[in-house]
Amino acid sequence: MEQIPVIFAEKTPTFDELHRHGVELLTDWSGSQITKLSKFLFWVDRTHFHFLASQKGTSGMNHPDSRPGQYQAELWKYDVAEFFLLSSDKSRYLEFNLAPNGGWWSSAFTAPLQAAPGEPSPIPDVKTSAEATSEGWQSRASIPLFWLQEFYGFGESSHLNACFILNSPDQIFVTAGDPPEGKPDYHRPDLFPPINPIALA
Repeated sequence: MEQIPVIFAEKTPTFDELHRHGVELLTDWSGSQITKLSKFLFWVDRTHFHFLASQKGTSGMNHPDSRPGQYQAELWKYDVAEFFLLSSDKSRYLEFNLAPNGGWWSSAFTAPLQAAPGEPSPIPDVKTSAEATSEGWQSRASIPLFWLQEFYGFGESSHLNACFILNSPDQIFVTAGDPPEGKPDYHRPDLFPPINPIALA
């Protein structure tokens, strides 16, 4: 995917918007077809940046210490949706993890896998919600927009990527951006795609 769609709208999204406007990812890092499809949606309203994610056909495998709405390290060892945001001056990037049950984690990096001073640390005032059944899981995180604007210069010219780690313990790796050759590696800020801003009345 050469550009990542981001919807800018007045209202706050629900999971209905994820199903109506979300992007479904069909293949994993190696190009193999995914049997339990995942979907993501980036949505910006007046006050928040929203990241919504889902997967069909499974309730997901959460980190055993993950709790809804709580900050938890090492979510990537289990099923997780992730996004990566490059700062406007390209001096740092943000990794954000969202578990199927609404647990979350974040960290800033100044270079691939090099945490910024004082990181990892929670983003203030993050809110999450989640629903899971045997038919699938869906999760949403809402991040204060002013925070992303202040610390990452977020706007319509930002670079952003959505990724998943799924089917734990036999993990598969999924990325919205075009995967480079080699083993899965989401920490490639030089390859984060530009966003495609979409206005929605």
